[in-house]
Amino acid sequence: MNNQTEIQKRRTFAIISHPDAGKTTLTEKLLLFGGAIQVAGAVKSNKIKKTAASDFLEIEKQRGISVATSVMTFEYHNLLINLLDTPGHKDFAEDTYRTLSAVDSVILVIDCVKGVEPQTEALMEVCRMRNTPVIVFINKLDREGRNPFDLLDEIEQKLNIRVRPLSWPIGIGFTFKGVYNLYDHSLYLFHANRKATAEDRIPISSIDDKLLDEHLGNAVKQLRDDVHLIEGVYDPFDKEAYLKGDLAPVFFGSAINNFGVKELLDTFTEIAPPPGPRPAEERMVNQYEKSFTGFVFKIHANIDPRHRDRIAFLRVCSGKFERGKFYYHNRLQKEVRFNNPYSFLANAKSVVEEAYPGDVVGLYDTGNFKIGDTISEGEQLHFKGIPRFSPEIFKEVVNADPMKSKQFEKGIEQLTDEGVAQLFTQPQGNRKVIGTVGELQFEVIQHRLLHEYGAACRYNPLNVYKACWITAKDKLKMDEFIRFKMHQIMLDKDGHYVYLADSSWMLDQMMKNNPEIEFHFNSDTVQSSARTEKV
Repeated sequence: MNNQTEIQKRRTFAIISHPDAGKTTLTEKLLLFGGAIQVAGAVKSNKIKKTAASDFLEIEKQRGISVATSVMTFEYHNLLINLLDTPGHKDFAEDTYRTLSAVDSVILVIDCVKGVEPQTEALMEVCRMRNTPVIVFINKLDREGRNPFDLLDEIEQKLNIRVRPLSWPIGIGFTFKGVYNLYDHSLYLFHANRKATAEDRIPISSIDDKLLDEHLGNAVKQLRDDVHLIEGVYDPFDKEAYLKGDLAPVFFGSAINNFGVKELLDTFTEIAPPPGPRPAEERMVNQYEKSFTGFVFKIHANIDPRHRDRIAFLRVCSGKFERGKFYYHNRLQKEVRFNNPYSFLANAKSVVEEAYPGDVVGLYDTGNFKIGDTISEGEQLHFKGIPRFSPEIFKEVVNADPMKSKQFEKGIEQLTDEGVAQLFTQPQGNRKVIGTVGELQFEVIQHRLLHEYGAACRYNPLNVYKACWITAKDKLKMDEFIRFKMHQIMLDKDGHYVYLADSSWMLDQMMKNNPEIEFHFNSDTVQSSARTEKV
């Protein structure tokens, strides 16, 4: 089987949502339909009855939230599906942003009771930046929620995308009877307290079919009125507009009841794009090229705490990845070989012999990888869209047990390598500052440091407004600025200088008074600048 056939078989997507919209539950139901798991977890009142398949960190199991991206692979309808379940919590948004650089499409989950929430808008902005194709799944139809037409209007207004319903709910909450599939003209009946099965699907010739009257009774008039309104107001579904990221097909259902999930998955596998080209700074990398290329978008330590393993997640962009073959590590400029690359079902690993564009491969890492690293067959490439942004909260992290210094150093180094927080170190001395997007990340680091590395830490809050990466074409001016602001200068993990500004006013003053110094608000621009200077 050639590369082109293998590429066409792949579908790589992420599931994104605001916290508690039902994202992880939907993930599990998709895995059930794919035969990847036999029993789904249940998340109720933030207490895990049966641990969610895609949540494998101990703190996730305790709190009932996802704080790290999980990667899962399964087969469905002769396709190989690579599914990435992302954190919903806003404090871990950066992990989700980077994950979106590794997928070809997205399923966005919205709670029918709450509608579009702030984190939904933030995630959608990232999708819009990349023109990522999006399918919307409006969840929890078995609860008393908002009017479906109002939800569609809100999605269009707040998320800046046209929508087209491909299924439609019959009632909501206590009156919820099922959904009518506008895409393949079929009826799915909902039965409370019973999981949906294939037998619940009833083929319908059209919205005027008499079978609808038999099964829906008085509810059929409202359904027909709604469908006629949809056909009059919304344009017919346009697959090309969806693939360009201009149109979002919408499905309704109840993930916890397994309802509406199968038709979502069936339609997704039919319309979602296979792996496409990927932009690098040097050129556009075509998925059909013979030479292998890929980039690391995530690193995770201690997937199995018993073995202290560290896995780098690599998205294959072109060519074919082969187990045991030597490849070129662009940043380290050396050959590397992987004897045991993995595919994943959450924390269950299986060795893969080969992988194709769209696949996500887990590489055992002894500390060679950083997020954004490129692996190739010799060509120097730097894939775009995997930046680190300036954190919002800063705290000095202090070792609380001097007897565990080695464990503390290793733990902080590895946990911040994962990208959920950024580590800054003062050039003079060994003072360490952690920057995050939210408070929860500090709690996660403290918890994992103690339980996975046996090291305790405490935090000293810092009055820092923003971290800015700094560069300058004139080395003397750069050295002078660093000496002048020595107590506010740190180094990031790549050895780039970072200025910690006390306030917005102070940052403005520094920028005005030091025109020779360039201030960068994400790592992409400073890395590009550094590479340009080397050239």
